[in-house]
Amino acid sequence: MTIKEAQTTVDNWINTIGIRYYNELTNTAILTEEVGEVARLMARIYGEQSFKTKEQELTAKDDLAGEMADVLFVLICLANQTGIDLTEALKKSLNKKTKRDTERHANNKKLKD
Repeated sequence: MTIKEAQTTVDNWINTIGIRYYNELTNTAILTEEVGEVARLMARIYGEQSFKTKEQELTAKDDLAGEMADVLFVLICLANQTGIDLTEALKKSLNKKTKRDTERHANNKKLKD
């Protein structure tokens, strides 16, 4: 699925099953909540925090994938609501980063390990 297809798919889902978009502020709050859920799992899977139960640890990677998908879904909702073509936005962002960081990262001694 392309980014454009994802934007169309989410829009169709929102306008049929979801009835309508939440307002932009509500979706921004939901996005923040979803990113927090990704952070919680990252701290437990890759960081020093531990899981409360062994069962939680066993399902953590699947849970992480689901939480990342939730972040993407809400981000797509916000893009649709604000008229942003995420494909074009990502292209511009990558172009900007390429111009800005071509030598920066190559010369970063911290990355050469």
